[in-house]
Amino acid sequence: MIELSSGLLHFPAFFSRAEQETLVADLRDVVTAAPLFTPLMPRTGKPFSVRMTNCGQLGWVSDTRGGYRYQTTHPETAEAWPDIPALALKAWETAGYTHGPEACLVNYYEATARMGLHQDSDEAALEAPVVSISLGDSCLFRFGGTQRKDPTKSVRLHSGDVVVIGGAARLCFHGVDRIMAGSSTLLPRGGRINLTLRRVTQP
Repeated sequence: MIELSSGLLHFPAFFSRAEQETLVADLRDVVTAAPLFTPLMPRTGKPFSVRMTNCGQLGWVSDTRGGYRYQTTHPETAEAWPDIPALALKAWETAGYTHGPEACLVNYYEATARMGLHQDSDEAALEAPVVSISLGDSCLFRFGGTQRKDPTKSVRLHSGDVVVIGGAARLCFHGVDRIMAGSSTLLPRGGRINLTLRRVTQP
């Protein structure tokens, strides 16, 4: 485990190759039940560069009608989200938080996709950590402090890595600057999958 900053923990190669392949197979079932969709920025209506879906009791969505929010159903199919894959819960256990996650956001990054600096602040349970799992192509992950103007640093995240954002870093600004296309053979069509597990409501 590497402590990138207070409360921001990096677990390189947390998942073996075999476990990564199992997770990808599980995610195919998730996407079959809850197809990938393209969220929209609330104010501008501009589409995100990633496509996403969710699993768990709650799913994170964004559009011009309701802004950033969690809801119990897929925004296009109106169906309940599928269950979080059991193997993903293994990563949640590293955070040492008593209560389980309610939401698992699944982001798919193609080679040109990015994620600007942002805080994960839409949850009521801010004492709970955020746990991130990387699958597929490596990325350049940028992180800073709790103010947007704070200095930032970058680290490469590879397939199978886990990052825990908690404690003093729970509201740190973070994002993905770029994807290293072709750096992994896990996904046949390339790209990166990021799973973000969160506790949303107060226990």
